[in-house]
Amino acid sequence: MCPNAREVQPLSNLKVIHEDDHLIVLDKPAGLLAVPGKGPDKQDCLSARAQARWPDALVVHRLDMATSGLVVMARGLDAQRQLSRAFETRQVHKRYTAVVAGTLANPQPDNGWNTIDLPLTIDWPNRPRSIVSAELGKPSVTRWRLADTPPVDATRLELEPVTGRTHQLRVHLQAIGYPILGDALYATPEQQARAPRLLLHAHALSLPHPRHGETIAFHSPCPF
Repeated sequence: MCPNAREVQPLSNLKVIHEDDHLIVLDKPAGLLAVPGKGPDKQDCLSARAQARWPDALVVHRLDMATSGLVVMARGLDAQRQLSRAFETRQVHKRYTAVVAGTLANPQPDNGWNTIDLPLTIDWPNRPRSIVSAELGKPSVTRWRLADTPPVDATRLELEPVTGRTHQLRVHLQAIGYPILGDALYATPEQQARAPRLLLHAHALSLPHPRHGETIAFHSPCPF
């Protein structure tokens, strides 16, 4: 935790993990947009709620609406530029928890990390879906390992996206035959019905602080 940080208790519509004069870390619930969508019914979102409290709060990155977990926002343009640069240069590290359909064994000794390296692109005729495409896809890399004792006919994973493509974790896991439970876009109807929500949660986030450059880290307990 960085100096002069203020821990804030969760509010009725905004759970704050951390705030200081340069950045805010929020815990987004599943089902809430990270940024406004198209139409008046899609204006309630994490960034709008944050800006109602901190008028200088600016978006740096986002999570899918169906995904829960840690999101960082900048306080002001200078912090936004520095945090955006940290994302672009891969100085920001994120980890996720997911529960996927089927029993997935780790071929690495001592539960080491595995890599999914499949190029991804937007499936324009079927937006908002993404697809694996050797011809059109951009390089996309995800690391995975087992998280803990798996549930019946499912596997709990820890995921680390090296790149940040749209729906990357969801498409990569579906592509290797293990869709995330509750995924309305990439799982089968039976796999969707096995969970009341997408079982994907951003549980860990570390990044260089925009003021002093020291690494700060945050954690959000997985809600499923």
